[in-house]
Amino acid sequence: MEKISSEAKKRYAERINEYKEWIEQIEGKNKELAASIQKTSKSQGLTSGQYRSGQSADLDALKEVNSERFRLADQYLNIVSYYNLMNALSLSQLGIKNESFLNDARKTCYKAIIYMEESVSPYIDAPFSDYQQGLDSLRDFDDKEKYSFLCKLGFAIDSVIENFGAGTKWKWSFVELQGRYAVISKNLLNLKTFIAQLDPRVEGYSERLAHVQLIKRLLQQSADRYREKYELSTMRLDDMKKAILFLAAIKRLHALLGEIEEAEVVKKKMEIWKAKMEDDQKKREIAQKMAKFKRPGS
Repeated sequence: MEKISSEAKKRYAERINEYKEWIEQIEGKNKELAASIQKTSKSQGLTSGQYRSGQSADLDALKEVNSERFRLADQYLNIVSYYNLMNALSLSQLGIKNESFLNDARKTCYKAIIYMEESVSPYIDAPFSDYQQGLDSLRDFDDKEKYSFLCKLGFAIDSVIENFGAGTKWKWSFVELQGRYAVISKNLLNLKTFIAQLDPRVEGYSERLAHVQLIKRLLQQSADRYREKYELSTMRLDDMKKAILFLAAIKRLHALLGEIEEAEVVKKKMEIWKAKMEDDQKKREIAQKMAKFKRPGS
């Protein structure tokens, strides 16, 4: 490896310090916003993930909290972009990948996702009524803003994955990250009003159409990736079950949109995947029983 000159290191340090200052500024504002969320939640008796308990919450109070969560998630994505820039600068000026910056970017993507999950739920496949309250609380953000945020989140995640490279130790961890992104994308779409607004004359039509296409692609991608993780890495039943759960979410979406043939195709795929999972489980049980009777040296 070619030796890095002191001049290159100096230029790099100057630029990096500039980016670090910007990150610190954003982090400072984020801490203030997080404190505001905590204070409002406590004063209004809101628990994190109100949707999980089935309790109803004061919509105005929930609106204030979840709107701040939405803005906070967006700010964390700005931080991700700086970490990616810092890694790019390391590559261009020093000729080396900066794993530390990339790992910070990865962790920050999770922070953004967690705040959105607290707003609209982490449910992969559930009736819309189970998480509608959280989505209703984000009514100040129109369909364009929601779709724009999802594009920004997707770009941040894709950039981090691409920058780590194919041989990264986080390969299978990224399956979860992308899966949670898919769920947020689905849960940010108002399925109650979607059909009525599927008219080119209604404001936000193109974004809603693009949004639902994004959801379909991401849910299918997550189903395929969890099955791949199951077959090539873990052989854990919970990974295969999650793959099937993502298919169930696609099936539910097709049914809600009146796409009967598409829903039937997904249903058949679910049956095939379930049969494979059950067959694999039986084979493992047989192998475990055989191992119990096997004697050393036999």
